[in-house]
Amino acid sequence: MTADLEHLKTIEQRLLWLSHWMIHHANHIRPKVDGIKIGGHQDSSASMVSIMTALYFSALRPEDRVAVKPHASPVFHAMQYLMGNQTRENMENFRGFGGVQSYPSRTKDIDDVDFSTGSVGLGVAITSFASLVQDYIAAKPWGADAPMGRMVALVGDAELDEGNIYETLQEGWKNDLRNCWWVIDYNRQSLDGIVREGLFERIEKIFDAFGWDVVRVKHGALQRAAFAEPGGDKLRDWIDTCPNQEYSALTFMGGAVWRKRLLDDLGDQGEVTALIERRSDDELAALMENLGGNCVATMAEAFAAIDHDRPTCFLAYTIKGWGTPIAGHKDNHGGLMNTTQFASWQAHMGVPEGKEWDPFATVPDPATLRDFLSKVPFFAKGIRRYHDDRIAVPDIDFDTNREVSTQTVFGKILDDIAKGDSTLADRIMTTSPDVTGTTSLGPWVNRRKLFARTEQADAFIEHRIPSTAKWEFAPEGQHIELGIAEMNLMLLLGAAGLSHSLFGKRLIPIGTVYDPFVARGLDALNYACYQDARFLLVGTPSGVTLAPEGGAHQSLGTPLIGMSQDGLAAFEPAFADELAAIMQWAFDYLQRDGAGDPDERTWLRDETGGSVYLRLTTNPIEQPGKRADDTFRQGTIDGGYWLRKPGPNCEVLIAYQGAVAPEAIKAAGLLAEDRKDIGVLAVTSADRLNAGWTAAQRARSRGNAGARSHAERLMQDLPPHCRIITVIDGHPATLSWLGAVAGHRTIPLGVEHFGQTGTIGDLYHHHGIDAASIMEKVHGLTEGSAAQGGIAALLN
Repeated sequence: MTADLEHLKTIEQRLLWLSHWMIHHANHIRPKVDGIKIGGHQDSSASMVSIMTALYFSALRPEDRVAVKPHASPVFHAMQYLMGNQTRENMENFRGFGGVQSYPSRTKDIDDVDFSTGSVGLGVAITSFASLVQDYIAAKPWGADAPMGRMVALVGDAELDEGNIYETLQEGWKNDLRNCWWVIDYNRQSLDGIVREGLFERIEKIFDAFGWDVVRVKHGALQRAAFAEPGGDKLRDWIDTCPNQEYSALTFMGGAVWRKRLLDDLGDQGEVTALIERRSDDELAALMENLGGNCVATMAEAFAAIDHDRPTCFLAYTIKGWGTPIAGHKDNHGGLMNTTQFASWQAHMGVPEGKEWDPFATVPDPATLRDFLSKVPFFAKGIRRYHDDRIAVPDIDFDTNREVSTQTVFGKILDDIAKGDSTLADRIMTTSPDVTGTTSLGPWVNRRKLFARTEQADAFIEHRIPSTAKWEFAPEGQHIELGIAEMNLMLLLGAAGLSHSLFGKRLIPIGTVYDPFVARGLDALNYACYQDARFLLVGTPSGVTLAPEGGAHQSLGTPLIGMSQDGLAAFEPAFADELAAIMQWAFDYLQRDGAGDPDERTWLRDETGGSVYLRLTTNPIEQPGKRADDTFRQGTIDGGYWLRKPGPNCEVLIAYQGAVAPEAIKAAGLLAEDRKDIGVLAVTSADRLNAGWTAAQRARSRGNAGARSHAERLMQDLPPHCRIITVIDGHPATLSWLGAVAGHRTIPLGVEHFGQTGTIGDLYHHHGIDAASIMEKVHGLTEGSAAQGGIAALLN
């Protein structure tokens, strides 16, 4: 064995010990406060330890990026601890508050996490999109100096059950994916059982179909050496045909059982019998458990053999729980070594009592190993988080007196930006899951083209066939067209939204999607926000306002998604000038990275920045005329402003959000004939109003008696008898909380059931969000006299 391989083997054993000790300490030594199992996945860590050792300490370079299998998190942190990038305090507090996280987290862990993982399958898929983003950046004049690395995913074999994996493979093929490795920990055991026989054959065929190279790493160095001995071919055949369940069970039972089973199956065949008998029980067990993925030398060789940029899948056979007393047991996924097992294993590993946390406890020559570690390329540059300057945001105004929809305004604002030569225009990257034209991105794409690494002509242009869509693919293109897979949209936004940190080049990613299908990509949207990726998500059209499309395309709950999703500021403007103000603010907000102290005007943590979600509509509505005052613009950003300020004796306040603005305004005008001082509150962001209100309450509870939110200032002058009517083309709970701000009875209106086809008027009336319904609720549920002749007379 060469010196480097000896070092790799030493590191492997150190990582195996440190990862398992951290888990054992959390579950069996640290005092339990809640009385529940802490967990930590010792077995899944063990099956990955050789792969990760070979990858990080022999194959990777600083420009490479890795998504670590969630259940291998302990190995990752043990590795960072060994390299001095993680603290003992955090390791001792594994899965505790402020300690090492259960699964690698860019935002919660202090060590060098490239991609957060946890929701299985998503960390795998994002590496494909990160590679696409890397190519996108490298193709631009401003990105030519960006580092080019491999995007690597360490994959649990059960993650291949996730459907988003296959959506990603298809998208990668369409975009000529390169510089992407997926290393599959093929231990053939999952939480509830053993993987079906022959799965690897299907896996290989799928990857091959999408243009990936597949490297099967089945046998380790010990096994390959044994196969070269007389009779070794028979042993190899036995191993290759042994069912997964049998192999796991025999591994758990150990060397003596291995010997009996092999001799029973193979019989007295001279050479193969001699091969088996030359080995002790422990040596035989080590041989049979020496699968390719559990052999650091074999994995290092497999990685080193790749000399191209084609996407590559390594199918690495492993033993779940390798090297521990629970190796191979069918219950080991959620199992842990008990205290007796661990004490025996500690003796086996040679770790003295009191030296459990010592990174070099069992190393014969720590100085030599430290010297080797100091020269490992991947760690040579320290923490690999890049930065890029913030991009100046030009003024964005949109003044119109004609009827127009917010979706149309969105498209026109982007088109205006596309016409210019600002840095912002150059750094915007748009994308959409096959709804580019129907979400108003068409003009932007016509000017800025679609991205591809090689130019692709548009046959319609060449043949001079008239079309509104000019589909020119070119390296300078700024739009990435996706297939109909919303998970892919969110994953691409997540990867592009981390470009400033991963590649040192800031992008302003904008993704459009039909609003009801935000929910189809919700897992990946949450994943992107958890990583603190920065992007603008536009859900349009939305609600039952998309009347002719019917219930399947009419979103109800997305406003609540916007409110509940951390890291995402949600807006639903009604008017063009609101949207212009929001987009100008959003382009700056996406780039912020402040300390997180709340703004005492709103009690929102705006300086930390985040992503933004716009819920728009295709319904053109009359505009309110030019409004350029700071109060309007600031109120729009803060979440709401008075469209009609209530008087001192206000009986009814109508608060609306989004496309129902004309209904609220109409109802208010008519109600004013018999109700005093009626007010109309234009809510542009229930999310930000609510977040500021709850934050201000927390501040007051901590002793800041003067803390007041924007929502509280808006409501503070309403008389106690005032009734609030809230209305939205979405779930009524979005605004129903407004009455709690200052203790006013509230009547929430909205859409609680699936829609259907019809006109906007039909559906608004059916769901009770039109002007007549608003007036009906006011007259039926509040005190005061109704106008003579009733509601019908007022409306006619």
